[in-house]
This record gives sequence, structure tokens and C-alpha cells, in this order.
Amino acid sequence: MNYKKIERMTGVMRINHWVVAICMVAAVLTGLYIGHPYYQSFISDPAVDKYVMAWNRWIHFMSAIIFDVSSIIIAYLYFFSRFEKAYKKLIPNGQNLREFKEVFLNLITFNRRKQFDSSHSDSFNIVFFTVFHLMLLWMLLTGLQLYVHGLASGLSSIGNWWPAMLHLVTDWTIWATGGTMMDVRYSHHMSMYFIIVWVMFHVYYQIWRTIFWQEGDISIVVGGSKYVKEKEVK
Repeated sequence: MNYKKIERMTGVMRINHWVVAICMVAAVLTGLYIGHPYYQSFISDPAVDKYVMAWNRWIHFMSAIIFDVSSIIIAYLYFFSRFEKAYKKLIPNGQNLREFKEVFLNLITFNRRKQFDSSHSDSFNIVFFTVFHLMLLWMLLTGLQLYVHGLASGLSSIGNWWPAMLHLVTDWTIWATGGTMMDVRYSHHMSMYFIIVWVMFHVYYQIWRTIFWQEGDISIVVGGSKYVKEKEVK
């Protein structure tokens, strides 16, 4: 059986993928510490211990910023990529809806039914990733609301415009989550668990496709390509 090499991710896309993965791990570990410190510094000195929290907050904030910038790049590529415009798979037309259904049936029947082209991104996977980026957007907005809430004076090292802008963009999340800052904090925290569940399924599905489709899907994020049986490429 002859196989055809299919380019699926460019070098920039692969780098962006791993940047997001590393930042996610850093944001989760430091976020859990900020919510409930689960370790102490090796030096039993309160003057030193306070910097442990400060460093965790700094790493969390920087990771989140890089995380969100990477997601903005992906959102841009959804519409303007010269390689593959993902937004086309989000249009709820007949072709995309049929493909979404077939990919879902392929998953729940353990590949007993495969009536779609797996050589390129399918509508099921694109919708799945879109949900992920919407969750990241919500994490960004609630996280920035928690951040600006800590600037009680309304001042920042870069000027008054920064807190004012954050209030303008994120204050609505207080109303949307229930009306208190505790609601925002709870929503931000719970969203992390939804993202972790998403990642677990994402990893599982990549391994699942590699085993059942036998097209090397798991190698896409390393080498950028997969191999498809020529008779299956439409």
C-alpha cells in the first residue's frame, strides 16, 4: 500500500503549539499555588517565603500573557493563514455538518465507519479546538479582572490608563459570573479544570487516531506531516 506525505503543520504552527503547552503547565502549577500554597521554600524564613508567592504570581502572569498572545496568533491564522484557513470548517453548511457527524461516528464506533477524508483538518477537530480557544479567552478576561481588582489604588507602574482599560474590558465578567469577585475567582479556577479535561481528551484522541487510522497523526506536532494511504485521499 502506497502512502502519501501530507503537510499538516508549518514550523511556526508547531513552535506555537509547544509554547502553548509549556505555558499551560506553568500557568496551572502556579495558579494552583496561588489559590492554595502547596509547598514552601527550603529556607524557613518568612522574609524569604513571601517571595515564593511573588515568583509564582509573576510566572503565572507571564505564562498567561504568552499563552494568550499565542492564542491570538492562532485566531489570526484561522482567517488569514496561507496554509489552511480553519474558519472555513466552522461554517455550518451541509458539507461541514456531514463531516462533523462522520468524524464523531468514526470515534464512537472505534473506526468501524470512516466516510471522510482524514488527510486534512476536519470540522470536528476544528470545532474542538475553537472551544479550547474560547475557554482560553474566558480565562484571560477573568484573570485580568482578578489582576486589576488587586490594583485597588487604580494606579500602575505604567500609568492610570492600564487599570482603566482593564476595568472597561473585564468588569462585565463580575456580572456574568454572579455579581461578586469571589464568583469571578471561582469561574477562573473551574475553567482551569475544564481546560485540563480538554487537554486530556486531546492527547487521548491524537493517540487514538494514530492507532486506529495508522497515519502517524501523533507525529504532526513534531515533524509537521502525516502519511495517508493514497486510495483514501480524495
